Amino acid sequence: MAVIGRSGAGKSTLLHTLNGTIPSSCGEMLHFEDDGVAQDIAQLSARQMRQWRARCGMIFQDFCLVPRLDVITNVLLGRLSHTSTLKSFFKVFDDADRARAIELLQWLNMLPHALQRAENLSGGQMQRVAICRALMQNPKILLADEPVASLDPKNTRRIMDALQKVSENDIAVMVNLHSVELVREYCTRVIGIAQGKIIFDGHPSQLNERVLQQLYGEEANQIH
Repeated sequence: MAVIGRSGAGKSTLLHTLNGTIPSSCGEMLHFEDDGVAQDIAQLSARQMRQWRARCGMIFQDFCLVPRLDVITNVLLGRLSHTSTLKSFFKVFDDADRARAIELLQWLNMLPHALQRAENLSGGQMQRVAICRALMQNPKILLADEPVASLDPKNTRRIMDALQKVSENDIAVMVNLHSVELVREYCTRVIGIAQGKIIFDGHPSQLNERVLQQLYGEEANQIH
């Protein structure tokens, strides 16, 4: 699922609020469990919020990797919420976690770079490492905040293909995008936001000129 709208419309704020990195100011954010029971994310305690974030992975626009650590350690940091405080402090991870990290890096063609420092990677490589790190949490939901904003066309395709692979593994993916072309190619649902309000919710095929004009105003003819 994609979230679109002009800069400042509230797309990033929406994702960060869902993840709990930005507290909500009012209203409800309901997450429905498989048994139909609703959980209001806005009312979670600090402990419950940590548990929620373990289930709701986040990929940040600026990657948020630790530059001086190698790739596999950056990926393993995704297990911190499942690791004891002492082990987290000394960066001690179980063999099963290391095996899972290797599996994810291989899945996204990053295993050859496993022992390379994150600071030496390209933008596209960093984003794939960030995806692997988020998947180490075993999330049910994956939020991606403008994951291709600073990437060239080739790496943009690689990241979108990677996110599509994630969505095919029973993980709900919600992504902020500026490219309507990518939305139409990769997404099955799109939410359009203007001035903090949802003004469109439907299939990308329904994104006509009228809707784009509502979302982007005079910039609509520049959107592709």
